[in-house]
Amino acid sequence: MDPVRLELFSNRFGAIASEMGVMLQRTAMSVNVKERLDFSCGMLDAEGRLLVNAPHIPVHLGALGECVRRVAAELEVGAGDVVVTNHPGYGGSHLPDITVISPVLVEGRLLGYVANRSHHAELGGIRPGSMPPEARNLADEGVVIAPQYLVRAGEPQWERIETLLSRGPAPSRSVAENLADLGAAVAANRRGVAALRRLAVDAGEEEVRRYMSALYSRAADRMRSALEDHVRSTGRQSFHARERLDDGSPIEVEVTVDRGSARIDFTGSAPVHTGNLNATPAIVRSATIYVLRLLIGVPLQLNEGLLEPVEIEIPRGMLNPEFPADPRHCPAVVGGNVETSQRIVDTLIKALGLCACGQGTMNNTLFGDDSFGYYETVGGGAGAGPGFRGASGVHTHMTNTRITDPEVLEHRYPVRLERFAVRRGSGGSGRYPGGDGLRRELRFLTPQQVSVLGQHRVERPYGVDGGESGSVGRARILRAAGGVRELASVDQADVMPGDLLVLETPGGGGWGDRMPARPGDRDGLASQQKTGAE
Repeated sequence: MDPVRLELFSNRFGAIASEMGVMLQRTAMSVNVKERLDFSCGMLDAEGRLLVNAPHIPVHLGALGECVRRVAAELEVGAGDVVVTNHPGYGGSHLPDITVISPVLVEGRLLGYVANRSHHAELGGIRPGSMPPEARNLADEGVVIAPQYLVRAGEPQWERIETLLSRGPAPSRSVAENLADLGAAVAANRRGVAALRRLAVDAGEEEVRRYMSALYSRAADRMRSALEDHVRSTGRQSFHARERLDDGSPIEVEVTVDRGSARIDFTGSAPVHTGNLNATPAIVRSATIYVLRLLIGVPLQLNEGLLEPVEIEIPRGMLNPEFPADPRHCPAVVGGNVETSQRIVDTLIKALGLCACGQGTMNNTLFGDDSFGYYETVGGGAGAGPGFRGASGVHTHMTNTRITDPEVLEHRYPVRLERFAVRRGSGGSGRYPGGDGLRRELRFLTPQQVSVLGQHRVERPYGVDGGESGSVGRARILRAAGGVRELASVDQADVMPGDLLVLETPGGGGWGDRMPARPGDRDGLASQQKTGAE
């Protein structure tokens, strides 16, 4: 393949995914999609393999291919069809993440798919925000959407989906907003379908197919080279690491590299979790493809060709539970997508020795009442690495959303943002110090229910090569009537007007032994910061 044309096609494909994202953001209603940008768009080939993406959210993108393939095996998808699902057993992540898939056909021939996944901040369940800390099964977490047609041969099925969202044991509290965001998702896919068809007309259908295949092959080749380079640079072929969730549940991985191929084995990880921290194979693939792309070291679309030379072994348990037909008998998974995914990345990065541990959590914060649910994730400290310090107050690894502007937050919801600041000194010290976490304070103006899902409240984010670990996070409620309620990693509480939620997010781990400060040595000076909460 002509490398110049390959790069041109890569950018044209990527532009289609970006156009989809712009359409989705502009036409959505919810704060979570329009303001926080909690969505992802991608383009896939006719086999349902992810080829390109817009720069959205890794935990969404790496799972899109698995979801498209499972849905295509379940339903006949043809011209004018749009399919929707959020079911974890079909490549979904957790119930708030709803995936919308459209086939792209040219003269009756399947050219590929476009898909997007958006997080709906309210989708029912036993707690506002649809991420209940005390969920024990899938039905507790909200409305389950098995693969079904949202549009069938050009005919919308809105009444059917509205009925599903508004009925059942735990219906959505924001059905109108759900429907508006689903309409935006359909509009985004229509934009993607039209753009890919235009490209097939302009460049030729066979040419488009050839360069789709070439992009996949290029990613696979670069992955093989990166694996060989890593073995040469480390002098090792086997890499092992073990991390623990805050409740002690282990995540264990063994990476074995042999002549440009790798076997990644998660044997030794925890059995099925009794709470909501179960992940799915799609989530594990998302975390794995994210970390493996870091080995390449050059900009490259998140492409499933990266996994072509990789075998992933996921035994039954927390990372690969079974999903029977009845949601009441399925494990809870809402925290697996947001928290366990981050800890899988922590474990893989530790095994491969790429950098120190980042905050390793999305610091999920939810509040609401019977009429609404709000959701946000909060940044923290990034881990330092060989030759660089960790960034402060950023989202790390599997998430990539924006925080809601204070004006929008206070206008749309009965809360007041009292403080939002860097948590100085919370990053681990070292030759290259870890990034600092954040401190966020929300005062509630009405009676509400609060939920938090986080990690690294007990286990500190590890440092590497003598660098110190970052500080753990903390969440507590300061009662207006007096007293303090400390919140665990995964916890919930009811609040009254005047109560204040204080969230402190973890710092990143440091890299390398501390060195004495020398005049003009910024790294040395920075390494003297102390680890601890503000």
